[in-house]
Amino acid sequence: MTGELTYRRVHRATPELLFECMTTPEHLACFWGPTGTTTPAENITVDLRPGGVFETTMVSDAGHGSHTMRAVYAEVERPDRLVWVEADVEGGMRTTVTFTDLGDGRTEVVVHQTNVPEAYLAAQAQAGFATSLDRFDVYVAGLSGRPE
Repeated sequence: MTGELTYRRVHRATPELLFECMTTPEHLACFWGPTGTTTPAENITVDLRPGGVFETTMVSDAGHGSHTMRAVYAEVERPDRLVWVEADVEGGMRTTVTFTDLGDGRTEVVVHQTNVPEAYLAAQAQAGFATSLDRFDVYVAGLSGRPE
């Protein structure tokens, strides 16, 4: 059984900056992964083109191993849309990230995932993913020089 998940966040930043954060290893290393993990820049591969590789290896801060996410970009439309597919995840989980300029210095970021395996639909898995989005919120706020 698979399903869908959608997460929405609004950031006080431009779509260009947010797109850059989601596609540059040096930025991704600052927030990628749930609380309790680290993803060093050298563990991140971004070949930003349709058919290009997007790979990250998160490492447990408590020494409980690592997890590698392997994906291929399906669409790259700077600065509005990113789509990648994780073929290793049963059936190929598809993640679409859209960046919508709200016209007032804020951007809405929507992460929509389809073909999500049942294990990823569990409340605990969703809560872990939400902490990654929280880390992104804090990181972006720091880039714009404003408090959280």
